Amino acid sequence: MDFSMITRTGNKAWTIAIVGLVVPLFVGFAPILTFPEKLVAIEKANGQGIYVALVSHIISSFAVIASCVSELQIQNSELGRLALSSALVSDILSTIMTTTGVTIVSTPDMEVVSRNLFSLFTLAVFIPLICRPIMFWIIKHTPEGRPVEEGYIYVIIAMVFGLGVFTVKIDQQFVLGAFILGLSVPEGPPLGSALVKKLQFFGTSFFLPIFVTTSVLKADFFIDFSSSVVVSVGMVVLFIHLVKIAACFVTALCCNMPVTDALSLSLILNTKGVVEIGIYNSLYDNNVLHILLFRFKYVFHLCMQIVDGQTYGILMISIMIIATIVQWTVKLLYDPSRKYAGYQKRNMMSLKHHSDLRILLTIHKPNHISAATDFLDLCCPTHENPITVDVLHLIELVGRALPVFIPHCLQRQASLSASHKSYSDDVIVAFDIYEHNNPHAASVYTYTAISPSNLMFEDVCNLALDKVASMIILPFHIRWSSDGVVESDDKKTLRAMNHRVLEIAPCSVGILVTRANSKQTGTSTISSTSSSTTEYSSTTRLAVIYIGGADDDEEILCLAKRTMNNPRINLVVYHLVAKDCMAELEDLMVIGDEMLQEVKHAENVRYQEIFTKDGSQTACFLREIVNEHDFFIVGRRHGIHSPQTEGLTEWSEFPELGAIGDFLSSPDLNSRASVLVVQQQLSIKTELKGWIL
Repeated sequence: MDFSMITRTGNKAWTIAIVGLVVPLFVGFAPILTFPEKLVAIEKANGQGIYVALVSHIISSFAVIASCVSELQIQNSELGRLALSSALVSDILSTIMTTTGVTIVSTPDMEVVSRNLFSLFTLAVFIPLICRPIMFWIIKHTPEGRPVEEGYIYVIIAMVFGLGVFTVKIDQQFVLGAFILGLSVPEGPPLGSALVKKLQFFGTSFFLPIFVTTSVLKADFFIDFSSSVVVSVGMVVLFIHLVKIAACFVTALCCNMPVTDALSLSLILNTKGVVEIGIYNSLYDNNVLHILLFRFKYVFHLCMQIVDGQTYGILMISIMIIATIVQWTVKLLYDPSRKYAGYQKRNMMSLKHHSDLRILLTIHKPNHISAATDFLDLCCPTHENPITVDVLHLIELVGRALPVFIPHCLQRQASLSASHKSYSDDVIVAFDIYEHNNPHAASVYTYTAISPSNLMFEDVCNLALDKVASMIILPFHIRWSSDGVVESDDKKTLRAMNHRVLEIAPCSVGILVTRANSKQTGTSTISSTSSSTTEYSSTTRLAVIYIGGADDDEEILCLAKRTMNNPRINLVVYHLVAKDCMAELEDLMVIGDEMLQEVKHAENVRYQEIFTKDGSQTACFLREIVNEHDFFIVGRRHGIHSPQTEGLTEWSEFPELGAIGDFLSSPDLNSRASVLVVQQQLSIKTELKGWIL
């Protein structure tokens, strides 16, 4: 848990958390406080089971909600982030209230109460002010890229048990010390991720299932539903949940949230799980211990009914029912991808002449930076044709519960001058230099997103939607050397993300395939502020493979038109025409494809019509030209069948590249050329159209 998030949480999360905590608390305890004579009767009939049910179902546990949001795979969605922020605030506030309340009512001796309150305050202040700086010292003395020393990890784990014993001594739960220490541990690598790695197996994978299983086995599900205990506890649980759902729902509506999203948020904040199981199990075990002590006549004053068997069974059933309802209902109500299913055109074809081209670049590894700047040079940013680039550095979420999104636009200089090195410093510096080398032609904004690997696509699509991007550029998951050796392969994270972005992106998408020793077109730099006085240090041989009949091919022609403004780019447009379909070329001339005609008759463009019978002839032609160019731009043409690619599709290894893109990217060609595969936005929307209707 990143405790510093509580200071950066917006007013919406604070409002929902406070209202969702205060309203059920007031509504739940108001009748009891209004009729104090009922207190004795309730305690005699039900012990403290009603109070336990009341308090435990009012509070929201961050750990449970984080687990629920993770299972729903919506951490990176706007709803998921708001739910986690609200849960963090609610958990901190409820922990403060419950620990203070337990300290006050645990004993009638005011001297003991004062001592425990002072100890609790000291604990809450000592750990963040003393332990947290020590942990930062550990991080500072850990070499970059190296794991934290094992000795430090074992010391921190020992501190967990030591603080647990101390909190028990001041009449608090054992987990309170671990909770405060956990808030103080710096999240993320290297320390947070090292602790997660060390404790993940024994804590989450081994002990947790055993603990939950044994806790449920203790429950007696042969419940007498006519019993006053069962009826009263069940009514309290149902009533409190309805009140809390209504409070969170109304508050979310007042914050201008859609009805379905507000209902989904209120349900998520009401979910229950392993934390509540631990509370009920502890109280039930405490009750059993008191009974045993009473039977053996060791002590009599400890015989106090906290949670009996009937109440324990009802509370366990309530957790199962609530968790099931929340999971099923939220999946039914909330689809985070629906916001991308608009019909607004966001592609290069829809841009007006001399309009600003907005591009979203995604960076995973340092070697993606040079390939990204190579592509930006192809876009030829000038005064007349400027580009706005949003660079998103994606980092896998490890050692923290909350996903983080950091805009570096305002804090750029501060982050560079600070002693603490940012994860994205290399990315920020590289694109700052690019913006400096292209004054008044390229505007660059950098961002960092730390999120689970299976949800990185949400960060990409959210930013593209917010910034009205016309194209997203994604790095291909494999990087080959010039001799065909695989240098890196990130199939699990990068390829899965690329597939999801291609499915739901709100704009056009390009997948950039680069090779380690490919010609670095990014060495060209613009040294002046107008297109008439540009100066370049290298020449790039660019080829566009055009087939026609698909929106993707029209999109690559739009990109080719921008490269025509660069005198140091030798552009060749290869128009593949089916040999047995000569009518295709005649129809094209009749229709008068303005874009193709403009490219065809440009002075600095070489246009060539290639007649092919099938995919085998196309492959032979591509083999002949593959080493004549430094860069290829092709359309993905997903789901479109044409004679020119017949047969190539069957042998395609990576469908996300299309038939021609996959062939040009094959290491068997021994090519050093980079390949950009483009999919236009409209081809994506057709997949979502049926769902929208």
